[in-house]
Amino acid sequence: MTKGPYLDGQLLIAMPGMSDPRFDRSLIYMCAHSQQGAMGIIINKATPMMSFGDLLAQLDLTADEDLAPPQELMEMPVLFGGPVEQGRGFVLHTSDYFTEDSSLPVAENIALTATVDILRAMAKGEGPQRAVLALGYAGWAPGQLENEIQHNGWLTCQADEELVFGLAFPDRYVAALKKLKVDPAMLSSNAGHA
Repeated sequence: MTKGPYLDGQLLIAMPGMSDPRFDRSLIYMCAHSQQGAMGIIINKATPMMSFGDLLAQLDLTADEDLAPPQELMEMPVLFGGPVEQGRGFVLHTSDYFTEDSSLPVAENIALTATVDILRAMAKGEGPQRAVLALGYAGWAPGQLENEIQHNGWLTCQADEELVFGLAFPDRYVAALKKLKVDPAMLSSNAGHA
């Protein structure tokens, strides 16, 4: 599912010289990328002390009697998805759950949904097989991401379901680098141009 030079469904790996501390050692799953700009979700940084259960409570969904999520789901951490709209929730998930009006297909097997309905479905056991929850997102104006990549701010690599959903959050950054056969110890924060 390739759309020319665009990075939908791929991963951005922050280089050590990343000047913005919010993106230090970030791994971002790209959800949308076009001439109008880009949007992605940081998939390797948990929001401190925030879980799926906390989110349900904040949205006042815990009073719903037909919701009895398993403890493992209630303890699922919520990620820091990025610095934009940090009060807005996003669910990056396998496409076995898809709502025509509210899910955005990103890659062949991954979609993004930003409605409360998916949280209800997950709590009822009717949600996607695999998912990550995030508050906020990373966004770029037209041409901004391309400029950052050109100036060695980011590496890109193909995403896979295990990297996005399976690995522990702290392991994802190094796993993405290893997928590119890059040793993290060999990365320099100094950009060079040949």
